[in-house]
Amino acid sequence: MAMKTVLVSYSLTGNNDALAAGIAAELAAEHIRVTEPRVRTMGMIALDRLFGRTPRVTPAVECMDGCDLALFVGPVWMGRVAAPLRAHLRHLRRMPVRYAFVSVSGGADGPNLGLAGDLRKRAGRAPAAVIDLHIVDLLPPNPKPTRKETEDYRLTEQDVRNMTGIVTKSLREAGIVEETGVERARGTEPAHGRWSP
Repeated sequence: MAMKTVLVSYSLTGNNDALAAGIAAELAAEHIRVTEPRVRTMGMIALDRLFGRTPRVTPAVECMDGCDLALFVGPVWMGRVAAPLRAHLRHLRRMPVRYAFVSVSGGADGPNLGLAGDLRKRAGRAPAAVIDLHIVDLLPPNPKPTRKETEDYRLTEQDVRNMTGIVTKSLREAGIVEETGVERARGTEPAHGRWSP
């Protein structure tokens, strides 16, 4: 029987949603988009971080039940997993499945050093992989990109293809996913984040 993979994503700007859609298509995974009933503001992000709040979101966490592997794709805010993904990560405590976390975040302030620990705290165990991609790596290095520039940047179709290749290759090399029929049919292999012709 084939392994059932669910990809749970949240995106404020659309960047993580675009990446999640690309990964889900490549892996033939069910894509579950987490949404909030209210428009999120920077103030809400700060208050959620300060008070450790978990916001109400849809769909309910039970949408993940029955999967063999859970992939999470979402932003990192102030060094922590975006608050809208917290309930779904906490649900993993009741699910004996492997999980991995993928993010495309700004990166203007440097790497997200506390991310793996935050994931472990929320899910009750360490992720099988953490793939932390940064928009700052897509911009010219000089002058050094600002936080505003990374916040305003929107992934291009080429960015999404490249990042999807990096992520799926990393997940395969770590033994988390196997090559899918989609990849076999295409007959191409991502090399260093770029697609072969």
